[in-house]
Amino acid sequence: MIGFIIWLIGLLLTIKAVIEICKLNGDTVKKLLFILLILLTSWLGLIFYYFYGKNKMPEWLK
Repeated sequence: MIGFIIWLIGLLLTIKAVIEICKLNGDTVKKLLFILLILLTSWLGLIFYYFYGKNKMPEWLK
């Protein structure tokens, strides 16, 4: 049961991160690469995005 809850939280955070990245203005290819990195790296990608990359993402997408 705990594993399912952790998986569900990860899924919801991943969907939220993907939606936030899609809303940013910038190069579509770079957005897709960032989304793929988050999906492939799972929790590590989410941790990186929310604690470091979220504020710098608009700069990186230029």
